[in-house]
Amino acid sequence: MNFELTEEQLMIQKAARDFAQTECLPGVIERDELQKFPKDQVSKLADLGFLGMMVPEQYGGAGMDTVSYVLAMEEISKIDASVSVCMSVNNSLVCYGLEAYGTEEQKQKYLVPLAQGKKDGELYIGAFMLSEPEAGSDATSQKTTAEDKGDHYLLNGTKNWITNGGTASMYLVMAQTDAGKGAKGITTFIVEKEWPGVTVAAKENKLGIRGSDTHTVMFTDVKVPKENKIGEEGFGFTFAMKTLAGGRIGIAAQALGIAGGAYELAKEYAKTRKTFGTEIMNHQAIAFKLADMHLKIEAARLLCLKAAWEKDNKKDYTVSSSMAKLYASETAMWTAIEAVQVHGGYGYVKAYHVERLMRDAKITQIYEGTSEVQRIVISRGVLK
Repeated sequence: MNFELTEEQLMIQKAARDFAQTECLPGVIERDELQKFPKDQVSKLADLGFLGMMVPEQYGGAGMDTVSYVLAMEEISKIDASVSVCMSVNNSLVCYGLEAYGTEEQKQKYLVPLAQGKKDGELYIGAFMLSEPEAGSDATSQKTTAEDKGDHYLLNGTKNWITNGGTASMYLVMAQTDAGKGAKGITTFIVEKEWPGVTVAAKENKLGIRGSDTHTVMFTDVKVPKENKIGEEGFGFTFAMKTLAGGRIGIAAQALGIAGGAYELAKEYAKTRKTFGTEIMNHQAIAFKLADMHLKIEAARLLCLKAAWEKDNKKDYTVSSSMAKLYASETAMWTAIEAVQVHGGYGYVKAYHVERLMRDAKITQIYEGTSEVQRIVISRGVLK
């Protein structure tokens, strides 16, 4: 069992850390306050090859492994989770879904620019559309429909909580093609944002990851060509679940990064802040908090890397990704709260960053499967 990272993985980790410090840290508080989408930062991620990290080079990607992806996600998430979630959705959900299940024509048309993050010199990213107003954790309750009209499908419905919803150029949309079959009647379609009948609603005013581009998207009689169907009719729910299993590794890495960022800030503050004549790191109450933070983060990191390793080695990573996502997200929330506590009154002030990390941490317990859903997945895996 080898716990050492390869030279290439260490280089990617350093590149991501440098990018986070030089490109993401400046203006991160302002972007959070103004809910400003980090377009410049995401565009530069494309230039680094970080928007299609695991896509084979033949389709415009960087051809990296999942471990490298986790390392990069962690470093960027330490500074700005609004940037990293754009990276996560494009890599883990959209690019992966197309690479694994798309036709060659779909890959050439959509996967290549998605992996490069650019098309005709402009930012080109995707969005994954499963959630609806009445279909969150119960993803089988899809109300969006796609009616077969012979040479095309007619798409109608509403999707919400869509990351990259307003910025994405294309969407992967799950819709019912046969409502009588329930989950087996769901099909996945590639939909372009500029097609007639696609309406993007106002950006959501969120607690955290406020720079992230989260919208409701509505479809009214949108004509979807038959060649934009992914797989056979009825494959959509399986497509979504298999894709989300990999996506959870990305969100686990994001949560790990948020926890690590909060811990590093708390540790540095504890080394300089003095009370009762000494640095607060010398008070056992603070030292024990930092010890527990370090312990939980290291445990979360091992779970993330194990899930990534299993994916890279073509093993079943369904349970491992859920375990990583569950533990890392709960670690992120706990660590961020404790980091605010270590900072005392300053932790409540935006300039010290930890209150933003605390707000950002919460969503990792909710999206791409709530903590409750992860426990369902894990329990089914261990009891089968």
